[in-house]
Amino acid sequence: MPPTLASLVHHSALKLTVRAGEERLDTPVRWAHVSELADPVPYMEGGELLLITALKLDADDPDAMRRYVKRLAGAGVVGLGFAVGVNYDAVPDALVQAAQDEGLPLLEVPPRTPFIAISKAVSAAIAADQYRAVTSGFAAQRELTKQALNEGPEGLLSVLAGQVDGWAALYDASGAVVATAPEWAGRRAARLTPDVERLRERPAPASSVVAGGADDRVELHSIGTGRRPRAALAVGTAAALGTAERYALHSAIALLTLTTERSRALYAAEQRIGAAVLRMLLAGEPDHARAVAGDLYGALLDAPFRMVLAEAVAPPPSGVAVQGGASSAGTALLLAEAVTGAGPGSDPVSVLVDVVESAAARAGEAVLVVPDGERVVLLVVDGGAAVDACGQYAEVLEATRADGSAGSAVAGDELVIGFSAPAGPIAAATAFKQAEQALSVARRRGRILVEHEDVAAGSVLPLLGDDAVRAFADGLLRALRDHDATGRGDLVASLRAWLSRHGQWDAAAADLGVHRHTLRYRMRRVEEILGRSLDDPDVRMELWLALKATGA
Repeated sequence: MPPTLASLVHHSALKLTVRAGEERLDTPVRWAHVSELADPVPYMEGGELLLITALKLDADDPDAMRRYVKRLAGAGVVGLGFAVGVNYDAVPDALVQAAQDEGLPLLEVPPRTPFIAISKAVSAAIAADQYRAVTSGFAAQRELTKQALNEGPEGLLSVLAGQVDGWAALYDASGAVVATAPEWAGRRAARLTPDVERLRERPAPASSVVAGGADDRVELHSIGTGRRPRAALAVGTAAALGTAERYALHSAIALLTLTTERSRALYAAEQRIGAAVLRMLLAGEPDHARAVAGDLYGALLDAPFRMVLAEAVAPPPSGVAVQGGASSAGTALLLAEAVTGAGPGSDPVSVLVDVVESAAARAGEAVLVVPDGERVVLLVVDGGAAVDACGQYAEVLEATRADGSAGSAVAGDELVIGFSAPAGPIAAATAFKQAEQALSVARRRGRILVEHEDVAAGSVLPLLGDDAVRAFADGLLRALRDHDATGRGDLVASLRAWLSRHGQWDAAAADLGVHRHTLRYRMRRVEEILGRSLDDPDVRMELWLALKATGA
């Protein structure tokens, strides 16, 4: 610890005597300064032991001494050393009384103790304290490095908490708590998520001091070297950190940054392994895929998984209606930006990958991510956190787009996602086709996300909303509509009634309120105008779908 007035008093070579302020001798001394000015306060920073001989002071004047001592105490001077045998044979009573009234420690300096000896003693003690801090910092760095290599972030946090005599917590990019030490600090750390989110908005590296509670002083530090932080570190202590604790903290930040950047370097290698696993699954070689997956993706192949395909597409033209529910656009911003820091211009596929990987990491799930040209393939645990995060993200993006807010989570291209049904390694190729089909439907419907179950269990009729289908239907029925427009019959309505009754003449004629012979005549006119036979089931199917597509 730094030198104190007490340590100087107990210094055998200095021979100092306490004349006032005995109760404050444990105050640390930042420096020893000599000044004979009547008012040295403008040249003080606080924490000094001021050494004087009263060369320019009337030390016998009680009023002058009260003003002098009060001004020194107000400036943060921690003690006053008075040399006897120079201008005064003893410490003046007026100065002693003023120091006692103000509670300022007053030390008598004997004639054989030069001021330079006191300055050297203070300087040597400060240097020794700094050396101890540096030595302790190096020892802490070694222990932190050892724990980071052997135990990961959890071990590092445990050592750091011990070094600072407090607690430590690690957050992911979304502000969620990843690990704490000790365990009881989990609740305190969770309350700081809003502060972590605000820290992420500042350019890295960033730090801030926040109030963690009645007994906590908490420092927050961003982790990572990129445009946006990959994590954040919180350290809670009862008081401000000392030099040794500061060394330990900076070592922890450096190690966590290295760990984060190292994981980025490994990410590409993991993707290559994931691509190989996916190719083997799609080639019908699940056993080989398991062997290559190992511990990295093995758990993913042991449970039902979902195949997910995602790609970016151009947004629909202004004014074109899209499917989506009503919700707050801020929710989408909160999810996308809180998890990833994404802003306008962000790649929507990359944002989705960050959202899914962040959720999977918090839940301890494996997730396989393989870039596939302009799109990405994901293999996620069925019913897991990654699936939920993907669905929630798609929902809020749908709501944001439907809300018409200018501040969407991602600007520019929009996202479409296709989900397969739950599958296992043997059915991976089928799951991939299902995801492709769902992606195609999502693209055609203008939806963010479509699951294969919705396509398989739903109706084909929503697919008829495509512009190309409507154009075909209009062209197919145009001749009949033109005929009806002349007032020479109601062929379109008659065709609908006849098809809806599966070609039953009496039932269809009854629906129309005409004789069955009249209906037969109309159907012959339909065949003549279209040049197609209604006996052909394909013709009947096309005509029925055309009627449904146009609402005729």
